[in-house]
Amino acid sequence: METIASTPLPDKVQQPQYDRQQLRSRIVHFGFGAFHRAHQALLTDRVLNARGGDWGICEISLFSGDQLMSQLRQQDHLYTVLEKGARGNTAIIIGAVNECLNAKLDSLAAIIEKFCEPQVAIVSLTITEKGYCIDPATGRLDETQPRIVHDLQNPAEPHSAPGILVEALSRRRERGLAPFTVLSCDNIPDNGHVVKNAVLGMARKRSAELAAWIEAHVTFPATMVDRIVPAATDEALAEIAAETGVFDPCAISCEPFIQWVVEDNFVAGRPAWEAADVQLVDDVMPWEQMKLRMLNGSHSFLAWLGYLAGHQHISDCMEDTPFRQAARRLMSDEQAPTLSITGVDLNAYADSLIARFANPALKHRTWQIAMDGSQKLPQRMLDSVRVHLQRRTRWPLLALGIAGWMRYVSGKDEAGNTIDVRDPLAEKIHPLVTNSSEDQRVAALLTLKEIFAADLPQNAEFVAAIQHAWQCLAENGARQAIIDVLND
Repeated sequence: METIASTPLPDKVQQPQYDRQQLRSRIVHFGFGAFHRAHQALLTDRVLNARGGDWGICEISLFSGDQLMSQLRQQDHLYTVLEKGARGNTAIIIGAVNECLNAKLDSLAAIIEKFCEPQVAIVSLTITEKGYCIDPATGRLDETQPRIVHDLQNPAEPHSAPGILVEALSRRRERGLAPFTVLSCDNIPDNGHVVKNAVLGMARKRSAELAAWIEAHVTFPATMVDRIVPAATDEALAEIAAETGVFDPCAISCEPFIQWVVEDNFVAGRPAWEAADVQLVDDVMPWEQMKLRMLNGSHSFLAWLGYLAGHQHISDCMEDTPFRQAARRLMSDEQAPTLSITGVDLNAYADSLIARFANPALKHRTWQIAMDGSQKLPQRMLDSVRVHLQRRTRWPLLALGIAGWMRYVSGKDEAGNTIDVRDPLAEKIHPLVTNSSEDQRVAALLTLKEIFAADLPQNAEFVAAIQHAWQCLAENGARQAIIDVLND
């Protein structure tokens, strides 16, 4: 079978310019998903091309991804990233990955031992919000989560990311090995603090001494990640094959823009990521807040309302003038004023986001972005709303976005088609939807304290604004509701 490892590729395809035989698994990464392939792994590949070295990546997946990893092994752990710009495409073969392990292909014991190898300096993660097993209401480890329950009963055979990290660190401590840095690369607020809470929460249930050792010797840097990476589709894979001349089942497409802001706090060294234009800083929070509210908040706004209105892709929303104008106004009028970042031209940033969203070469599905809304609403919209409520400033587009999520999870688009709602809180959301009338729907969904906490449902101004936005969507549809807000 021909693969990108065995087939001569066109000269235009960028290939590794370093000796891959020198790579060692110094980074172990949880979650060989689309984003990681086009972001952290690609940036590490850029460092290797610029500086050489031995910073290889071992990819880990637990109970899924076995087919993808089997295919990755068949092509010597090489895969393709296609950067798709409005003016053309660039195909890049990534060589930074040198190893992969999967619980179905290998064994859980082998995976845990991989974390214990002396050269491992960084354990990074892209496992989505739910992978950290954190209770959204408290920010602490959710001890009722099934995998956490299992891991507390079977600490040497863990099934969760926190459980595996704690078991690996426990073994390293017992063997006199240096600790590693735990680096969350997920798009969640204060991600370093989130993973630290998860790890220390698990460790404290096992041993006060182990928890104290981890707290003293392990670092959990915060990061901000930014790149639009649509999920792989058959169409995208065929397009990539046309660029390279060979089919790569592990390939992924993305936009040309890439940004990574990292707190420079590593206990056992790191690649020279600055050589790939990664921003190493003391405080990630202002950058993270800017991105979550301006980019991700407007992305979710377009996803929920755009899907309801029949737009399949974000670029389709951008071609619909009211949606494009609303996204830009949401960024500048309702999100930017809530930020603490300084030294950044937020109007220019907003313009750049609109241009990225409008990229016709990317087919970023509104349905994909609309997923897991319960995990996204708090940091992308609700935190901004709290600022506006305190300042007594207006936030009609945020209200429309929140109501748009409520209509989306109600399960029907404006044409009456059933929506395949994917959300970690689906088991709680579904009965609230089915057991409430349209008039009661806002009140029913506001009972979800995991999303709205205790303060917002008690705030009369907030409830009235969401109820009004809901009614506008119900009576006029998303497009007209947006037009009405823009003209108000």
